[in-house]
Amino acid sequence: MGGVASMKGKQTVRDMVLSMAVIGAVAGGVYLLVPHDDSLDPIKPVDYRVELITARRAAPYPVAAPVGLPKTWRPTSVSYEGQDGNAWHLGYLDPDGEYVAVEQSTGDAEKFIAEVSQDATKTDRTQQVGGDSWQRWEGPKYDALVRQEKGATTVVTGTASHERLTKMAAALETKKS
Repeated sequence: MGGVASMKGKQTVRDMVLSMAVIGAVAGGVYLLVPHDDSLDPIKPVDYRVELITARRAAPYPVAAPVGLPKTWRPTSVSYEGQDGNAWHLGYLDPDGEYVAVEQSTGDAEKFIAEVSQDATKTDRTQQVGGDSWQRWEGPKYDALVRQEKGATTVVTGTASHERLTKMAAALETKKS
C-alpha cells in the first residue's frame, strides 16, 4: 500500500514540474514574440482637459494653458492645488525631449518662483511675448520666464532652451471660467 501512495506522490511532483516547464516555455515564447524597443519613450502623454476646466472654475485668476502647439509637444503632468496658493502646474516634453512647465500661483511670488524654477535668479532682462512683458530668470538647472499680473504669478520654466520656453509662453491662453 505504501508503494502505491509513493508512486502517486512522485507522479504528482513530476506532473507539476512538467506543467511549470510548459508554462515557462510559453511565457518565454511570448516574451520573445513581443517587440522590445528600449529606445521608445515610456512617458505617456496626459489628457489634462478635465483638470484645466476644474482649475479654471476654482482658481481666483485666469488659468494659463497652451493652444496650438504641435503634437511633438507632449503633456506629461498636471495638477491644481487650491490649498497651496491655488497652484496650477502643467508639465510638457518639448520636441527635443526637454522639460517645459507652466506654473501659476497666488502664493508668495519670490518663494514660488524659486521653487518651480529650481532656484533660478532674476536677471535685468525682460522680453515681450505675445504683447506681454516677461522677466527672464536663469538658473543652474532651469531657466524661466516670469510674469506677474491679475493677482497671480505665471512661470514658464524647465530644462528646455530659451527659444522653447518662449514658444510655450507665446502659446498660452488664459481664461477664468
